[in-house]
Amino acid sequence: MPELERLATHHAYVLYRFERENRAYFARYVPDRGDDYFDLFADRLAALLDEQDRGICHFHVLVDDDGFVLGRFNLVDVADGSAELGYRVAERAAGRGLAQHGVRRVSELARDGYGLRRLVADATLANPASLAVLRRTGFVPTGEVDLGGEPGLRHVLDLHPAPEQHPQVGGTHPGDQR
Repeated sequence: MPELERLATHHAYVLYRFERENRAYFARYVPDRGDDYFDLFADRLAALLDEQDRGICHFHVLVDDDGFVLGRFNLVDVADGSAELGYRVAERAAGRGLAQHGVRRVSELARDGYGLRRLVADATLANPASLAVLRRTGFVPTGEVDLGGEPGLRHVLDLHPAPEQHPQVGGTHPGDQR
């Protein structure tokens, strides 16, 4: 199974390639990032990593065994125990459960690694696959939103603490009559 890694400078080339190769595919579901995104990619990546270092955002890439990026899973606008989740998966990786895997994994990191209590995610109605991923990973729709002129739904996931692990204790308990 591909690994979810925290975004770092060594991902620059494979991340650029992921975005470039999937540009038209992504533009079917979300507004296109424009040519400037690619022309200024190195500067933009440096700015994102600076935001990550300051704890404003947490960026992740889903990387296959060959080191190629299959998806991005980002937590942005981190404040007051909450963040907004955004994600995208490569066209060649679609339909393999990787979006669901990545959303589950980044949700665990949000709760256990970053101390967040709530995630918010929006998806356009034109993207039924993304809406299904959010439902399958526990997000609950809370209302309609306008996403760049497209109708969408806002979803919320309350991150409950991980269940405590209690060791199994053998032997007898007081009051047992054996």
